[in-house]
Amino acid sequence: MAVRETGGGQANPRKTCSTVAKYLAARHICPAIRTVEGPSRPSIIKDYDKDMSSNFSDVDRTNIIAFEVSKASLTVHSLPDDRQVTIPNAVAAIKRLLKAASKDRRPFIVCEASGGYERSVLECSVDLGLPVHRAHGTRTRNFAKYLGLSAKTDAVDARMLALFAAKSEDLRLWQPPSKETMELRGLRRRRDDLAQTIRKEQNRLEHPQIKTVERSLKRHIRALTKEMNELDAQIEKLVADTPEFRHKSDLLTSVIGVGPKTAAACLAYVPELGSLTKGEAAAIVGLAPHAQDSGSLKGHRRISGGRREVRSSLYMAALSTLRYDPAMKSFARRLRKRGKPAKVAITAIMRKLIVIMNAVLKTGEPARRSMPA
Repeated sequence: MAVRETGGGQANPRKTCSTVAKYLAARHICPAIRTVEGPSRPSIIKDYDKDMSSNFSDVDRTNIIAFEVSKASLTVHSLPDDRQVTIPNAVAAIKRLLKAASKDRRPFIVCEASGGYERSVLECSVDLGLPVHRAHGTRTRNFAKYLGLSAKTDAVDARMLALFAAKSEDLRLWQPPSKETMELRGLRRRRDDLAQTIRKEQNRLEHPQIKTVERSLKRHIRALTKEMNELDAQIEKLVADTPEFRHKSDLLTSVIGVGPKTAAACLAYVPELGSLTKGEAAAIVGLAPHAQDSGSLKGHRRISGGRREVRSSLYMAALSTLRYDPAMKSFARRLRKRGKPAKVAITAIMRKLIVIMNAVLKTGEPARRSMPA
């Protein structure tokens, strides 16, 4: 079974797990495989962003301004005066408020990730030289539970965010990603959207269709494939024309199983790769197993959350690694002998891949052709 690195496929584990089982069995890595899948759980990883400063200890938190973000408006809560106001979600209004709040002492700004609507708050804060943190939704929800807040309104959430900023000790300051990173991320995200749409259309072709519908589906698939290939060419050119991207891509593709598309996905979605610890690298893409133990009960370790776009690319890279890297193949065989399901073996290889990729970027040295597993 030939497996090649595609890097752009948004692999669906539900559909492909049986294929993986057959693949591992065919490679004599495991016998007939039983696969399991559990319910997804929210991630507890930290919120990382490109070039985020960890120098949080220098931030003065005696003056906190929290923004509860919606599409049209912002509910703003300040501490320690415990005041609240609602303003439009517009650059002029945000800057006017921040300038007024900065007259006596520099405030610390916090907002929650809200599907991009928080961008104005982040950029205005950086433009004015103010420290700002974009909070991870899981952490703020858990903090609200800790406070015993059952109601959810903009006013309640704004005050909760302010208290979250006042009480938390490990927040990281947000800095805007580079122009090149934003461009690469936009191209890659559109490319992934097209790939997902193509798969949906291909699935529709598997069912009986009248000829008119079948011809329509085939035309649509051809058009989408052509556009996706054009985006791939633009991504390849951007990586080649950007010295930082080109250098990092060369390092990443030195890892067995990692091709240019997987490397581009990591550069787009995990720009901080190379500055993380092993645990952080695994957690940021949702490959860190979370314990589910209580007393004598030892629950299954499950992965959840993280940046699924990268995880999909790593899945395809892991299949390629299994084919071409003897050390990884031996590692998967050992897991199977211990009774681990096929999916666990693939996930473990994905986790090793992201850790190795983080290491080669951190050291600046290409990977050895067969890494110890």
